[in-house]
Amino acid sequence: MITILILAAGFLLLVKGADFFVEGASAIARKLGIPSIVIGLTIVALGTSLPELAVSVTAALEGSNDIALGNVTGSNMVNLLAVVGLSAVIRPMRVERPVLKRDYAMTLFMTALMLICSLDYFPDPSGAQLSRTDGLLLLAVLAFYMYRLIRSAVRNRVAEQFGVARPLPVSILFCLLGSVSIVAGGQMVVNSATKLAYQFGWSETLVGLTIVAIGTSLPELVTSVVAARKGESEIAMGNVVGSNILNIGFILGVSGAIHPISVGTVNLYDILILLLVTLAFFFPMWQKERVGRGTGALMLAVYLAYTVYIVVR
Repeated sequence: MITILILAAGFLLLVKGADFFVEGASAIARKLGIPSIVIGLTIVALGTSLPELAVSVTAALEGSNDIALGNVTGSNMVNLLAVVGLSAVIRPMRVERPVLKRDYAMTLFMTALMLICSLDYFPDPSGAQLSRTDGLLLLAVLAFYMYRLIRSAVRNRVAEQFGVARPLPVSILFCLLGSVSIVAGGQMVVNSATKLAYQFGWSETLVGLTIVAIGTSLPELVTSVVAARKGESEIAMGNVVGSNILNIGFILGVSGAIHPISVGTVNLYDILILLLVTLAFFFPMWQKERVGRGTGALMLAVYLAYTVYIVVR
């Protein structure tokens, strides 16, 4: 009963934290003249990815490789299919062509790079692993992408947009309060949900792909849904794409650099499925430059089918 109450309290913190974070980030974007998509790809994406970072690094240090890798793979699957799908069903999302060319394409590249690094049999030929060298490579690629993104934002500064005017310190305080609530709520949800899951005798792989992945993706889900409802579709989409890039480049990179992560055959299958799904939904987004309610419903159906597959497996 106590565990269930902690789970409920974690949900509440996530909801209010995401609300504060979107309000603060939107105001900062308007005040500094930074495009909303860049705020979504950086500040919001990093804030909502902090639970994944804490879980994956802790799991890697404790030798729970299936949770560390499954958390990243499962979270990216939840972000792309469940978060974007649900946000689009609530309110169709506009996706600009430059975002698809630069940021969504980067998600595809990082997913492919994760698969290549996971196939690395060096220096241990007895089994595949994501080594410290692979972790540093992921971090280097992410650093180059962030540099290009920030440089582009500086060059393309825009005039302050219309919206709720707030002093900059207040907006920053909103972001800080939101991030603290998101991290605390995410940890409460993950810890309590994982404890409940283990009582049912689930494996680490299944827990990492489902309970932990969904729990650590709740900030992205709540933040994107709140942003979509408020008409901030650029922040909603940027949050998802940015989080997926950070999950691989930053979170998996840091985890691998701290401690090599063993990769099983099942993990490789899941990464390959993630790559194929990411590629498949690129084409309708490119053609229509939006994610409509029909595409959103299809994304939710694909995620449900994937969940059934991994549970049965």
